[in-house]
Amino acid sequence: MRRGVADLRAGLPQKTAVEAGLRHSYPDWIAETFWRDLGPDDAIACMEAQNAAPELVARSIDGGAYGEPTDVPDAYRVERIDQELVERGRIWPQSRGSQIVGHAVGAEPGERVLDLCAAPGGKTAMLGGAVVAVEVNEARAAELEANLRRMGSSAEVVVADGRSLPPALDGFDRALVDAPCSGLGVLARRADLRWRAEPLPELQLELLRAALGRVRREGTVVYSVCTINRDEGEAIVDAVVGAGLARIDDSLGDTWPAYRHPARAEFLQTLPHRHGTSGFFVARLTVA
Repeated sequence: MRRGVADLRAGLPQKTAVEAGLRHSYPDWIAETFWRDLGPDDAIACMEAQNAAPELVARSIDGGAYGEPTDVPDAYRVERIDQELVERGRIWPQSRGSQIVGHAVGAEPGERVLDLCAAPGGKTAMLGGAVVAVEVNEARAAELEANLRRMGSSAEVVVADGRSLPPALDGFDRALVDAPCSGLGVLARRADLRWRAEPLPELQLELLRAALGRVRREGTVVYSVCTINRDEGEAIVDAVVGAGLARIDDSLGDTWPAYRHPARAEFLQTLPHRHGTSGFFVARLTVA
């Protein structure tokens, strides 16, 4: 009897990153990145977790309970996303990892807040204060505005490149840079992404530098990426800190101890195989 491809892969060894990537259907470079950053056992577990169906979570916008409560406020595990409730602005589909990013900003009423990479708007709608939401693509900006209004957000949408904002967009109290990235933490939901993903460290560093330049001294900037790749996470933060542009606010781990980065306790890292949610790196910085 002929064995299927899946059966053949299940019998492959995984003593190296490349072997594990072949067994679990990941490009070599992604397997090697996981192997380097997580270690062999966690790398294999992460690959396995992102080959399985992810949990489905909705954020409650109106304060209602819409499923099984989780460890993140207003985040409910559901069996399906009710699109009618989405259209009515009562819930928004958003992973726990993504919601933690929004909470990490800590925006308060009366503050001016910049969201530098805002579309599609789930995190933006979580921010308090007077929010300016930036999106470079006009079509995505229109979608962003519609989503924000649906969720009851009054954020101002600006179509611009976050690296070269109009001069008037300055002096913010806080900023969120949820930067474009390789997406190695959301492969369970976007399985095809693994074959076209690429790291974007140059763009990420430019965006973070731009945000730091638009926030007042001693203000707060949260940097996040939905990837498990230290070249796009820890290394980007270390670069701006090393350049004297910011200091690391290490209180995130105390607020979210379950998601404390296993190697760098001053950061957060949500992991699919440990936390059952999408993989995010989160850092909170104080502008120097």
